[in-house]
Amino acid sequence: MFRRGAEPAALEFFLAHPGGPFWANREDGAWTIPKGGVEAGEEILAAALREFQEETGISATGPYISLGSIRQRAGKVVHAWAWEGDADPSTIVSNTMTTEWPRGSGRTITFPEVDRCGWFNKAAARGKINAAQSELLTRLEQTLAARR
Repeated sequence: MFRRGAEPAALEFFLAHPGGPFWANREDGAWTIPKGGVEAGEEILAAALREFQEETGISATGPYISLGSIRQRAGKVVHAWAWEGDADPSTIVSNTMTTEWPRGSGRTITFPEVDRCGWFNKAAARGKINAAQSELLTRLEQTLAARR
């Protein structure tokens, strides 16, 4: 999700911070676009909309801007769409996940998949977002600039 900032060319990006102990003390490079897996037989855009809603409690509304796909450092391929909207990040509600923590301990914990969200201007977003996903911000900026 993006919104237009106070200045005409300024954009702000809505990013999510992963929940759980692994991400608890990580900031720069840890934030992400809300995303997740595609279920069997599910269209990729439908999966993106479902995942956004599951991780934030916000229902995305189009029109949607296709941003293509990127490959993250660990090999995960992320397909992304952008949409213009607004939301109060303090009101997000995320689904939960359960994992073994610490790894190998046999103990499981449950925590929100996303622990917080926030709006970031271009410079701040580039510092916070997963490095590979920064390309998605560039693509959105280029698409919007071409439409002006």
